[in-house]
Amino acid sequence: MTTPALTLTVYGTPGPQGSKNRNAAGALYESSAAVKPWREAVKSAALDALHHDDGWAALACPVLLDVTFTLRRPKHHYGTGRNAGQLKPSAPYFPTGKPDLDKLVRSTQDALKDAGVLADDSCVTDVRTGKRFVLTGEDTLRTPGAVIRVWRLNDPCKESTP
Repeated sequence: MTTPALTLTVYGTPGPQGSKNRNAAGALYESSAAVKPWREAVKSAALDALHHDDGWAALACPVLLDVTFTLRRPKHHYGTGRNAGQLKPSAPYFPTGKPDLDKLVRSTQDALKDAGVLADDSCVTDVRTGKRFVLTGEDTLRTPGAVIRVWRLNDPCKESTP
């Protein structure tokens, strides 16, 4: 595991894939309006990256998905008046509120499958992920989005057979 099989930088507001609701006619729809634009942004970034790799085949082997989501800070984290634009001392360093991290990962995995990066999201055996505010650490962006790395994992069962 020396280099990732694919690295993507996706810009846009990460959208959680949560519960589904029913409308009056009984049709199902996503409870979060941010899901569809986020999945489209991930899919578009993946397709752009894969466009240059003629030999790419959707990964069906075990993979590690490494994602750092960058979220916008809420307005109430900043001062007002002459302190406008300055972070309040009481503002948290980590985003502990919504969206839920597992729901962000779910929508991202589904988009990677739709783009042909993964044969199925069930091949993801390991996940390393985090959510951070804009410009607060490694792999965070200047605007909301995500840095996504997909790593092929070695399958010890296949390596031991001649």
